[in-house]
Amino acid sequence: MRQSQDAESAESAESGQPGAGEPPDGDAGHIREIGRKAGRGLGWSLLGTLATRAGSFLMGLVLARLLSPEDFGIYAVALAATQFVMVVKDIGIMAAVVQWRGKLEDVAPTATTLSMISAVSLYGAFYVGAPYFSRLAGSEEATPVVRILTAVILIEAITAVRSATLLRRFHVGKSAKAILAGFLVNAPVAIALAAGGAGPYSFAWGQVAGAVVTGVFMLAYARLPWRMGFDRDVAKRLLWFGIPSAAGIALEIVLLNVGYIIVGAIMGPDWLGFYLMAFNVSSWVPGLIGTAIRSVSIAGFSRLAERDEESLSLGVQKSVPILIATILPLAVAMAVLAHPLIHFLYGDKWGQAAGVLRFLAVLMVVRMLTSFALDILNGQGATRSTVWMNLGYGVALIPAVIVGTHLDGIRGAAVGQAAAALLVALPLALLAVQRTGVRLRPVLPQLVRPLAGAAVSFAVTVGLAALTEGSQFLQLVVGGAGGLLVYVLIVVPPHQMRTVGGHVMERLPAAHRQPAPAEATSKER
Repeated sequence: MRQSQDAESAESAESGQPGAGEPPDGDAGHIREIGRKAGRGLGWSLLGTLATRAGSFLMGLVLARLLSPEDFGIYAVALAATQFVMVVKDIGIMAAVVQWRGKLEDVAPTATTLSMISAVSLYGAFYVGAPYFSRLAGSEEATPVVRILTAVILIEAITAVRSATLLRRFHVGKSAKAILAGFLVNAPVAIALAAGGAGPYSFAWGQVAGAVVTGVFMLAYARLPWRMGFDRDVAKRLLWFGIPSAAGIALEIVLLNVGYIIVGAIMGPDWLGFYLMAFNVSSWVPGLIGTAIRSVSIAGFSRLAERDEESLSLGVQKSVPILIATILPLAVAMAVLAHPLIHFLYGDKWGQAAGVLRFLAVLMVVRMLTSFALDILNGQGATRSTVWMNLGYGVALIPAVIVGTHLDGIRGAAVGQAAAALLVALPLALLAVQRTGVRLRPVLPQLVRPLAGAAVSFAVTVGLAALTEGSQFLQLVVGGAGGLLVYVLIVVPPHQMRTVGGHVMERLPAAHRQPAPAEATSKER
């Protein structure tokens, strides 16, 4: 009974209906309340994602020394399959539940049934098709790994609606704790198996073990009774939104991983291992910041879109410059310091990945922006636009990567991906967002400082890296810190620096503050 009351209270607060969660001052208060919830959720998501990504980074360092490039290549094939099925496993039901305009109790049983049917059917298809998929990717040895790793979707189908419930209510802290608990099981299982000679199977069984633990926590945190049912009208509404949403995001994942398939088919698992290593490093920022943003952005944009078109435009205009200003210095540092970064962290045997990373840093920036555009479109319910956007990108991407790989190996593949993303995917994303009524022109003046800062930061980082050549550690520390410092000085306005400094001083204990000259003179007297 208590759980049901809590759920109803949360529903009242999130849907804007009169109740405990309704702000007292009308529309403006409601919009501020959405921003407050989204901001708090983003903070929790960043914290949780930072913890798991830091752990994944350390696990990657250990596994890179225990496993060979060929093992990584086999895992890359299974990972490409898994990332695809993870998106389409519930045919968009999870995203549909997040933006559902009504009570969760009305939709949960039907949504759970649809998720289970979809996941079981999809896993059966991939189990049968795993040999053909692996052969297409140039690594038949990946077949059993694909079958093990894709089994994760069966676990997540059980928890999909409960995960959506947490995101819908902006309970991102609970979701982050569940994911962290899963990782704390995933890492030791994977490392122990790798040390025991399990090769690429170590990745797969570690992921499965972690998914089970995460699922248990999700079911406990959601506090929503787990039951199956079916309502035809509810199912129709869910699928009307969910199928195009799943198709759009599935295309995004396919296009993101198409490089694996092409490189593996043309160059074999060893070179694919180098490509995967570079791609994993370029995914640090999307994995940390992008994952945290996506955990609140669809729900946040959905709530803003419920109000009016202008509210959504203002939300986008405020958030896009912040996103760009945050990721540009990281991309500059990654591109300039690719060689010392790879050699210092992973060892000389992974040196071939460094030249690839330079170009994948460009892809990283575009990935963040196009993913953000997908969240805006999904929040509005413009899910069909996401499909057309990614189809257009795919028409350019696939031939670009094939030609690039034949001309210049894995570096050519990276150039092809970056060029197609920058010249085709980004313009299509901007066009799709503008066509839904979101005004992007006011964003342009706010990009002058970040772009100028990135250009100067690039020059400074190159110069400092040249001066410290001979020590990979010094190149990373001096070059990275110098470039970042210059960027901050250019991008952050002086009055904002003074404001931040004032807040810091206010929080310092009085004993640690330096007295102002007037205070010192008074004491001397």
